[in-house]
Order: sequence, then structure tokens, then C-alpha cells
Amino acid sequence: MHTVLVILGGFALLALCLLAARVLVGPGTAPLRSAIRIFLPLWLIGAGINMAVGVIHAGYSVAEELPIFALIFAVPAAFALALGWILSRTRSTP
Repeated sequence: MHTVLVILGGFALLALCLLAARVLVGPGTAPLRSAIRIFLPLWLIGAGINMAVGVIHAGYSVAEELPIFALIFAVPAAFALALGWILSRTRSTP
């Protein structure tokens, strides 16, 4: 259950980045693509922190946590990359 909640947190962070880009920069696809480029390293750090907590506090080994880290990072990141690809194929209209 914890893994699902963390993945949902990744989607929430992506939504927050997209919303911030829309509000702060304005309409069009370019700000949204920039938000995705900002989201990816932020989510990598967030997933890494989750892994560190699992290793340090929960007592799991790095080998046990690594596949979970990969899953937690990959699901929202793949969605973000697919969204970025779709946005790059659309005309940027203000």
C-alpha cells in the first residue's frame, strides 16, 4: 500500500509542476514541457529519499529497495515522458 501511495505522490508532484507552469508562465505547451523537465529530477530525488528511508529506518537492504525505487520512479516518470512526447507533437498555441 505504501508503494501505491508514493506513486500517487509522484503524480501529485507532476500535477503541481504542470499547474505551476500554467499559472506562472501562461498557456501553451512550452511551459508544460518545461514543467516536465523540472519534475523528472525532483521526482528522482523524492524516490531516492523514499528508498533511503526504507534502508535507514525500515531496515531493508539496498538490494531489496532498489526494485521498489525503480518502480516508484518509473511509473510517474514514464507518464510524464509520454505526456511530454504528446505535447511536443502538438502545436504550441497561446
